[in-house]
Amino acid sequence: MSRKSQHVVPHNGDWAVRGAGNGRVTSTHHTQSDAASSARRIAQNQGSEVVIHRPDGRIRDKDSYGNDPYPPKG
Repeated sequence: MSRKSQHVVPHNGDWAVRGAGNGRVTSTHHTQSDAASSARRIAQNQGSEVVIHRPDGRIRDKDSYGNDPYPPKG
C-alpha cells in the first residue's frame, strides 16, 4: 500500500484531497474541515501524513499517522 502524504488544498472554489505527487484529486468537499476529515481517514489507513494548506497554498498544519520516529527528536 502506498504511503503518500494526503494534502488538503483549495480546488475550484472548494477543497480537495490530493495524494502527494498525484495530478488528480482523490475527492472534493465544500469545506476545508470535511476535506481534512477525509484526508485523515486515508492517512490513518495508509500510516501516512496529512498536510493542510491555507487558501493561498501555504501549509497551515501537518499531522502524522504512523510514520513517526521513536523516540522523538528534541
